[in-house]
Amino acid sequence: MNPLTPSCYQRTRWLTLVGTIITQFALGSVYTWSLFNGQLASKLDAPVSQVAFSFGLLSLGLAVASSLAGKLQERFGVRRVAIGAGILMALGFWLTAHADNLMMLYLSAGIMVGLADGAGYLMTLSNCVKWFPERKGMISACAIGAYGLGSLGFKFICGALLGAVGLEQTFIIWGVAAMAMIIVGALLMRDAPVQRAAVQSAQPSRDYTLAQSVRLPQYWMLAMMFLTACMSGLYVIGIAKDIGESLVHLSTQTAASAVTVIAIANLSGRLVLGVLSDKMARIRVISLAQIISLTGMGILLFTRMNETTFFVSLACIAFSFGGTITVFPSLVSDFFGLNNLTKNYGLLYLGFGIGSVLGSLVAWVFGGFTVTFSLIMTLLVMSLLLSLTIRLPQRQPAAEPLLQRS
Repeated sequence: MNPLTPSCYQRTRWLTLVGTIITQFALGSVYTWSLFNGQLASKLDAPVSQVAFSFGLLSLGLAVASSLAGKLQERFGVRRVAIGAGILMALGFWLTAHADNLMMLYLSAGIMVGLADGAGYLMTLSNCVKWFPERKGMISACAIGAYGLGSLGFKFICGALLGAVGLEQTFIIWGVAAMAMIIVGALLMRDAPVQRAAVQSAQPSRDYTLAQSVRLPQYWMLAMMFLTACMSGLYVIGIAKDIGESLVHLSTQTAASAVTVIAIANLSGRLVLGVLSDKMARIRVISLAQIISLTGMGILLFTRMNETTFFVSLACIAFSFGGTITVFPSLVSDFFGLNNLTKNYGLLYLGFGIGSVLGSLVAWVFGGFTVTFSLIMTLLVMSLLLSLTIRLPQRQPAAEPLLQRS
């Protein structure tokens, strides 16, 4: 591929950013899923808990597809994979609209939509970050912030559609709208040139392949931190309303306000910590996020909560979670290089899927919130110690594997 001229390079990378933001907004729409649990439960004559399990499968599928997206991009390119993800998402929602049993719901809304979302999410994010090696934190904040805004925007869109056209038509319209946005976004994207990302980086060349990365202790230290952040954030966010009703004795309407508090704090964490990560060491930003999350978890565990402290605790945990998943792609590139970011972060991103079910599994086995909160707080303390002691790999990776890959 011929190198781009400076003006063409600038135009191409800014168009890629716009396309990534559009795509991420559409992909983030899956986080409106709780709107549909009640109506799907009535339609399928099944308990809400069994219907809601489809979102757990979606999260797991998202994480698995994210870990494989790097290989797909290498073979087909970011544009084609993103377009395929958009088509698969629309097909998944169309099948969800016609699902008449739980297994079909799990296959369509869970596995198909989750795989589509994961195939597009991490790949387009990593590709966009590679275009802006000098602004990695800000670009991650823009892209992942758009993903968070997608859940908020589609909450109103899908809510209005449910009242106007009903459940089945809402799924079909949702799928078509998301597919159209993803395809438009994909057409604006272009694969980041490997040599350009490496040359512009202010740091020495540090490009580890996935095989090289997993042999380093730093990789698994980062994996532990990421899993803990996802477990704490996803578990508490998923049961926030229940915590408000059972532990704080709030009314159902007041407890439901937790959704708004979480959405605002989550988005704020993505923007604030993402931008901050370009101004200070990213691992210190993660340490800050861990301290904020520990504060929120401490309120849940050790205080007699009222309405105010309850919402403060949720805001701390959601802020930390949003900021952590925004900073981590750039942090991984600091440790292992930009050129293999999609693969290196993709495997680590499996912690998102594991964390999405691990908290609920622990709560189900041991019963109640307290044991799970205690486990999460212990893991947060361990992760904080890891973030304070971890150092960049000292040795440079062997050149031969990278040359073979290029």
